[in-house]
Amino acid sequence: MKPVIPIEILPYDPRWPHLYEQARREILGAIAPYVICIEHIGSTAVPGLAAKPVIDILIGVRSLQEASAFLPPLSPLGYTYIPEHEDVFPERRYLHLIVDGAHTHHLHMVEPQSDFYKVHLLFRDYLRAHPDEAENYAALKYRLAQQHRLDREAYSEAKTGFINNILQKAAAGC
Repeated sequence: MKPVIPIEILPYDPRWPHLYEQARREILGAIAPYVICIEHIGSTAVPGLAAKPVIDILIGVRSLQEASAFLPPLSPLGYTYIPEHEDVFPERRYLHLIVDGAHTHHLHMVEPQSDFYKVHLLFRDYLRAHPDEAENYAALKYRLAQQHRLDREAYSEAKTGFINNILQKAAAGC
């Protein structure tokens, strides 16, 4: 049985963009020929937004058919490929980096034309452009982290309504 790690939301850390940039350079150094684009996503990518201290990186690859070529070079950087996540998102290859027992980076490798890619950028960009909504999201995350401290699934599910509302506004150009 895996240990349950409490959900921790921290105030925005101005080092997060630098941590992303450092990881981006290392990743490109290892697999550049397979990468079309690479983006910082998730709450750590929105200036001022409170977040779990995990750098989420969205990597647009030429083709997931090349996974056997681009996944192994990421291992020496410390990333672990988690194939079980494909049961939920078959269009994504997911890896994580754990340092001193804590997740520090998540890699989401997809083809840029996928809905996964488009939705994550749409959400990030909307929150970047609407600081009031980012503030509302932070308040929600703090409340839910307290409410569902040991239940990541419940925490994530409880955010779904807010996220879907933001995506509708973003798609409508509001």
